[in-house]
Amino acid sequence: MALVAIAATDGMLHFELALACEVFAHDPSGLADPWYDVTICGPAPVRIGRFLVAPDDGLDRLARADTVIIPSVEDVDGDVPPDLLDAVRAAHRAGARMVSLCTGAFVLAAAGVLDGLRATTHWAHTEALAARYPRVRVDPDVLYVDNGTVLASAGKAAAIDLCLHLIRRDHGSTVANAVARRLIVPPHRAGGQAQYVTTPVPARDDHPLATVFPWALARLNRPLSVEDLARQANMSSRNLARHFRSATGTTPLLWLSTQRIRRAQELLEQTDDSIDAIAEAAGMGTAATLRRHFHRTVGVPPDAYRRTFRATGPTAGWVLTG
Repeated sequence: MALVAIAATDGMLHFELALACEVFAHDPSGLADPWYDVTICGPAPVRIGRFLVAPDDGLDRLARADTVIIPSVEDVDGDVPPDLLDAVRAAHRAGARMVSLCTGAFVLAAAGVLDGLRATTHWAHTEALAARYPRVRVDPDVLYVDNGTVLASAGKAAAIDLCLHLIRRDHGSTVANAVARRLIVPPHRAGGQAQYVTTPVPARDDHPLATVFPWALARLNRPLSVEDLARQANMSSRNLARHFRSATGTTPLLWLSTQRIRRAQELLEQTDDSIDAIAEAAGMGTAATLRRHFHRTVGVPPDAYRRTFRATGPTAGWVLTG
């Protein structure tokens, strides 16, 4: 996908536009040849957030691109400029790979590009996208969706995930990992955006669960029950569940399961321990149990995850935390 055309019109936001430029316009130390040719396409100098952007080409260039990227738009309730809609439709008919970042999904949806396809956008706008465009199958939980030639990311940092995914598709994991290393971000984040909707741990030291989270994280290799957590918090199980839901958006058991998966990811990335040993260290008991829960949560089995993220050389050793 040699030519990457990034649309730029009034009312878009600068973060995703700048991000796309940063990711696709910089060759990571010559690891991929040829690299992408990036152009910003717009009708004229446009106001992007607080910045004035001078496009390289007109919107008609989108139809001659291999990959078209639509950054986020500020007003999801506003009308998409007709010239942008025409250019997006022309590019789609010409066979370009169509990519929306964050609320850019509203542009692809308005152009009919997402009809009948899965898509996502920032979690705060998924309901609006689904209501306005019922032919789009909106998935509010994922970081990004890949339909082959039409892709969409959730909000903000998820745009990085999708851009790295595109590089991984085009040039392989080693190159994508090199780009991620340059950006100082993990090459892949497991799970979906639902985990970012609410704060996963209390921000205040005086929160009723402030001591429970580190206590549990230090004991993931042991069997832990809701009653154990409640006893540590010095409260009833019902009260614990209420505080957990408020602080993390989920239940104590689901939170524990997520932390066990994350611990397994770290060990798969950082060590050569056997799957049995990792299952025990993460509190999963057996390799079979770990494989079942890991595949269901991450989308790939532990062995495949390790092969992907234990590349040799300086790109190895990424850890997903938080």
